Amino acid sequence: MPSLRVYRASDEFARDLLARVGRWLLLGLGGLIILVGLALEITPPPFHFGGMPTIVIGLMIVLRNSFKARRRFVEMQKAHPKVVFPVRRLLRREPEVVLVFWQVYLRSERLVLPRRFRFAVRTRRYFKLKIRARGAATV
Repeated sequence: MPSLRVYRASDEFARDLLARVGRWLLLGLGGLIILVGLALEITPPPFHFGGMPTIVIGLMIVLRNSFKARRRFVEMQKAHPKVVFPVRRLLRREPEVVLVFWQVYLRSERLVLPRRFRFAVRTRRYFKLKIRARGAATV
């Protein structure tokens, strides 16, 4: 004999309440993960590893569970696109971690070092030429 499911308003209320509580718990967890990432980011170099990925994971949790946070993130993206773009690239389904790291490194090198001490672009060009020469030699 099939069981008949009776609709109750209290069931809907309980589901709504559970969803809200779960969303608040996830927001708290995301905020806590962001704070841990910030703490990792400002610690000395031996413990420094993992700060930015931890912040991005916390940001993913917060942005998926808060409409206000998502709206603020879009506003920041429009106001400061160069700052937010690397974070957006890390929030994608398949993040381009190495490319984002390289872009941020080049940008910070340009901000900090004078032109004669910048070595990342020269090193990349050197290796590109070496790879091209090796490819031409084998043909």
